Amino acid sequence: MTQDSALLQAPESTPRDGSNSRKVFIKTYGCQMNVYDSMRMSDALARDGYEPTEDMEEADLVLLNTCHIREKAAEKVYSALGRLREMKKKKAADGREMMIGVAGCVAQAEGEEILRRAPAVDVVIGPQTYHRLPEALRRAKQGHRVVDTEYAIEDKFEHLPIAESRKIRARGVTAFLTVQEGCDKFCTFCVVPYTRGSEVSRPVSQIVEEAEKLVESGVREITLLGQNVNAWHGAGSQGEAWSLGDLLYRLAEIPGLARLRYTTSHPRDMDDRLINAHRDLPALMPYLHLPVQSGSDRILKAMNRRHTAAEYLALIERIRTVRPDIALSGDFITGFPGETEEDFEDTLRLVEEVRYAQAFSFKYSTRPGTPGAELKDQVPEEIKAERLERLQMLLLKQQQEFAESCIGKEIDLLLEKPGRMPEQLIGRSPWLQSVNVDAKASQIGDIIKVRITGTGTNSLFAERAEAAV
Repeated sequence: MTQDSALLQAPESTPRDGSNSRKVFIKTYGCQMNVYDSMRMSDALARDGYEPTEDMEEADLVLLNTCHIREKAAEKVYSALGRLREMKKKKAADGREMMIGVAGCVAQAEGEEILRRAPAVDVVIGPQTYHRLPEALRRAKQGHRVVDTEYAIEDKFEHLPIAESRKIRARGVTAFLTVQEGCDKFCTFCVVPYTRGSEVSRPVSQIVEEAEKLVESGVREITLLGQNVNAWHGAGSQGEAWSLGDLLYRLAEIPGLARLRYTTSHPRDMDDRLINAHRDLPALMPYLHLPVQSGSDRILKAMNRRHTAAEYLALIERIRTVRPDIALSGDFITGFPGETEEDFEDTLRLVEEVRYAQAFSFKYSTRPGTPGAELKDQVPEEIKAERLERLQMLLLKQQQEFAESCIGKEIDLLLEKPGRMPEQLIGRSPWLQSVNVDAKASQIGDIIKVRITGTGTNSLFAERAEAAV
């Protein structure tokens, strides 16, 4: 679920101060929420005349939107900043200015330390304050080195512009929409509560307005995002509390919105209303990412997951009862402190019982400031790696078996983008698989009936079954 990418958007308007257009290069690390955040920062910067560029060399502003979830994330950022420092010096020698900003979770975690270790950085801004990025840049231009990582009292989403329709169309027929941020679960391995803060939910009206704008601009599939998205509990028009299930029922009423997804969920927050939405809403795709992390109750307790393996399996059974064709995805950590071979075998048994269509698995790595970093009985690196290899072999086998089970099925395919071959498009199956099919570029955004004919390493192949809908 992670990715590194440059996020490039078209300019939205002329600068409010009447100056010439400036170029911005945004490098996005990490999860879909960071991708969404980068888009919103780009929209805010466009009002001040920053035009995105694919060429870092021509940028007047380079912004690193960082992720802290992986091991050595901060060092990766400092390494990139070292290269940017040399680029900035070279430009200065040629009489050209380049500003450098660090945003996201590493910015939140490191704060002033970034300015100390990387003197070339002009602005450090956290994930809860990126709506204040344009003002921070104006202060930096006046000679200040700015750190803004205090949790904002105001709602940042109220201060961020929604992109113009032409800009949304340029981004494609699928879109992310953040509805919830932060986490109150405090799993002992996780840094998110310390970098993203407590759980905060956007109000219903704000989400619906953004979703309607996306659909009016040509988006056909929306994925709702949150660190614990199914903990969303936004306020309705009368101030009443809504659940994520309630929100999905409301969004499914938007004309033209063909598909809905949501990620990432916590097992403790899967209530009946949300489970029943999978039964009742044709637009809600039969795919669920529901991390479990371990199959051992002893390790789950040490992780502070606050559920048992049996409770997780019972939840899966409830979900499959209302939606038998649902594809399940999960997250796993091997080598958590104190994990024995018996604990690991419990994880393998859980995986065998659930049978995942997709999964993400990692060796445990310490995060400074988290309780897990202070635990005794740290597992040797070679044992973590060996267990991870065994787990991934099983998960890969299940993923391949799920893909092969799709051969011969007729499915609805949302065509998203050009493929590698001429007159080939790539779409997503209801189960989030990438599917290659022969089709014309003019059909992007159509949902067509296809028959799955084969599998590739990370994708499926299909042939047209009948006319587009």
